[in-house]
Amino acid sequence: MITHLHIRNFAIIKSIDIHFQSGLTIITGETGAGKSIIIGALSLILGERADSNAILNPAEKCIIEGRFSIAELHHVKTYLEEHDFDLSSELIIRRELASNGKSRVFINDTPTTLGVLSSLAELLIDLHRQFDTLEIQQTSNQLNTVDQIAGIQNQVQDFQYQYAKWRKLNQELDTLQKSNILIKQEADYNQFLFEEFQSINLGEHELETLENELMILNSSESLKSGLQKSLLLIQDDDEPIVQKLKLAISTIEPYAKLLPSIDELITRLHSSLVEIKDIGTEMNVQFDEIFYDEERIATITERINEGNRLLKKHHVQTTNELISIKNSLEEKISNAIHADEDEIILKEKIDKLNATLVEGAKKLTKLRSNEIVKITDAVNVLLPKVGMPNAKLKIAQTDINLNSFGKDRIEFLIDTNKTGKFQPVAKTASGGELSRLILCIKSLQASSTQMPTLIFDEIDTGISGETAIQVGLIMQELSTHHQLLCITHLPQIASKANQHLYIYKAPNQAGEINTHVKELNYEDRINVLSEMLSGKDSNDQARQMVIQLMK
Repeated sequence: MITHLHIRNFAIIKSIDIHFQSGLTIITGETGAGKSIIIGALSLILGERADSNAILNPAEKCIIEGRFSIAELHHVKTYLEEHDFDLSSELIIRRELASNGKSRVFINDTPTTLGVLSSLAELLIDLHRQFDTLEIQQTSNQLNTVDQIAGIQNQVQDFQYQYAKWRKLNQELDTLQKSNILIKQEADYNQFLFEEFQSINLGEHELETLENELMILNSSESLKSGLQKSLLLIQDDDEPIVQKLKLAISTIEPYAKLLPSIDELITRLHSSLVEIKDIGTEMNVQFDEIFYDEERIATITERINEGNRLLKKHHVQTTNELISIKNSLEEKISNAIHADEDEIILKEKIDKLNATLVEGAKKLTKLRSNEIVKITDAVNVLLPKVGMPNAKLKIAQTDINLNSFGKDRIEFLIDTNKTGKFQPVAKTASGGELSRLILCIKSLQASSTQMPTLIFDEIDTGISGETAIQVGLIMQELSTHHQLLCITHLPQIASKANQHLYIYKAPNQAGEINTHVKELNYEDRINVLSEMLSGKDSNDQARQMVIQLMK
């Protein structure tokens, strides 16, 4: 509920603070005193676009601040948490307007956007002004209204969860089918490419290894010649390296006793001699293994040419990249083989979930159908009491394609003059009639849903007498469950208030006319209501009538 409203530098309001109570708050005042300005200020903290022309003093900022008690409003707390706002039992919304047209929005002192504010405001205040009754005119809201009164929001949410799953699966099926068409179109070509790879059947790094082997084979004669020359120098020359090392060892061995460090040199010479002999042995082995093999060269050349053709064809550089392409082709071929199977499995899931949805939609239709009878009966009892004795409400329930709410289209129809012809409420009912119709419907919703603060601006248009009393009684009953704010000109309605705010204009010391607000006590209320009933010259009879109305 809203607990406090601060308005500064707005229209003809220099600065006022309004404290709201729970229950029914009535706002009255003379025409032009500024009642509509209060509603305009409230509209700004509900997210409406600002007009810089509404600023009283262009040199100063206009500030509208509303405070709300949200201790029991769990859905509001959830919204604040989801949008990372500070959370407490009190919510503060502030709009700041500048004469240059700039507007700033704060929620719990955190800057935010007008879009976020508008979404939050829908959870806090439900404002009904004459000719501003879009909620009751839109069929989507009419369906939601029936669901709220029926108390089936949880069933609808469960249905919507299943419907979202069904839609997601259908999107997956659509993507899979498109993918499968491409897979099947490419299947023959992929099979051809794969068989091409299979026919050559390359191993890892094979082409690179063969290239190296081919270089060795083509260089076999020069390699053997080089090895042979090295072997001559090591083993078979007139003065081979091995013999020279042996001579070096025998030459210095006699001096080992004279100089101990020579022992270490001799050891190293022996090691070198062993290493060089081993190198000579390895050279002999490699010399024997290397030979020019024309047949092997032809085989390798042919395989390398096949591999190079694939490298060029697939625009890659290495054997392993070709193997990767081959594996990818094999996977695509496997996918093509199993494509139909995956599609069939997914279709079965969709069909099963669709059957669940159809059954769920039937249950929702039945629940709504049962509730529609109760709603129309209850509203048609209330309509004469709110000054619409010739009006009848009818709720049309028609079958449509499956959607996230089931298969129902709900439309509120009304016959205002017993013509027997029911028309959509948006086309037939006047602004005042729509407001009173909303009041009747809201009175049914009160016990079944957590509604925000309700504000009715001039719901009393076109009614008086006993009808006004009945409207007041309905509002009084509704206010036992929810906070109501109502602007009215009728004492019959105003007399039912838990709190009565009086809006008036008065000059300040500088002679400027400003709007002020006063919370009336019991005696003040009698005086104001008496004037509303019989004018400035109200008498004791009027006062007695007011006292009776207040009872």
